[in-house]
Amino acid sequence: MIDVKVYQSEEARDLPLPRYMSDGSSGLDLCAAVNGTTTVPSGGFMLVPTGIYLQIPTGFEGQVRPRSGLAAKHGVTVLNTPGTIDSDYRGEIRVILINLGDSPFEIKRGDRIAQLVICRYEMVNLVKTDVLDVSKRGRGGFGHTGI
Repeated sequence: MIDVKVYQSEEARDLPLPRYMSDGSSGLDLCAAVNGTTTVPSGGFMLVPTGIYLQIPTGFEGQVRPRSGLAAKHGVTVLNTPGTIDSDYRGEIRVILINLGDSPFEIKRGDRIAQLVICRYEMVNLVKTDVLDVSKRGRGGFGHTGI
């Protein structure tokens, strides 16, 4: 387990910090720090504040992902999923929600709107070449193995 420093803005201190909702959860739920209630129209999107700022250790990133219940019940998802939070970013975590459902979607202060997963990553060194090793898959992509 790693430590991630979290700062909560004064305007959001009445809201819970991101938290795991079960022992087996990989994502911490992020809450909306909207004032009162706001609505994402059908077909529209909105940048939703959380009031949360993180200090993610080098070698790790944050991934903002949709909540499956919002997607299944309302057609609401994270537009740039997964949204990436780099370890050197110190700004507020905000979530781009899009409403693909048929009805306007209401967001109330404190609603759980997305998940945050902290993942390890490796930096790479790109090595320019004129030839790549052959693989069984080759250039097959975009459904090349069927449905």
